[in-house]
Amino acid sequence: MPTLYYAVGACSLAPHITLEWIGEPYETVKVGYGSEELLAVNQAGAVPTYRDDDGWVLTQAGAILEYLAHKHPAAGLAGGDSLRQKAEAHRWSAFLTSDVHAAFWPVFMPYRYTTDTSDAAKQAVVGAGHQLVAKQFSVLERHLTGREYMLDSGRSVIDAYAFPMIRWAIKLLPGGLRDYPNVQLLHDRIAADGAVQKVLEREANA
Repeated sequence: MPTLYYAVGACSLAPHITLEWIGEPYETVKVGYGSEELLAVNQAGAVPTYRDDDGWVLTQAGAILEYLAHKHPAAGLAGGDSLRQKAEAHRWSAFLTSDVHAAFWPVFMPYRYTTDTSDAAKQAVVGAGHQLVAKQFSVLERHLTGREYMLDSGRSVIDAYAFPMIRWAIKLLPGGLRDYPNVQLLHDRIAADGAVQKVLEREANA
């Protein structure tokens, strides 16, 4: 049975939601970053880590989401089959990985971005991170104008990918989503989904 190794609050929430949307049997294992249990399947010690039925292991959220979407085409989560639809899905997956997710790193781990150990220096890094996040969320906000989901085809793995990052912004961005009403609507639409609620409850109680 496929197994997802995840950590609460991480972007591994995205494949967890996707697996629930697909509706096929799967298992989950809650792990700590760099734990021996996780290192046994992923030498990077990072989540998400996905192990397929035959033991094949795949890492990196974007790759896992793309694989799941195409492995289960009946679920309709890939974003479409045309060349341009595939390109759009890849575009937004890459944006979430390299622009949005990366913008949060100075907020999560400011010590990585300065050799000055003072609180003032760390706060300056966090502030710069907030600005980076705001810049990327402005892109999301404009893109979501007049849209219900990230892709024109409807609900997809890209929405699942965006969801944990939107949750981070609600908690960590000054003002939350006050300046991003379209992003707020996407969040609310996904959060109201029964499968998503099931996953959130499962992770909260794990």
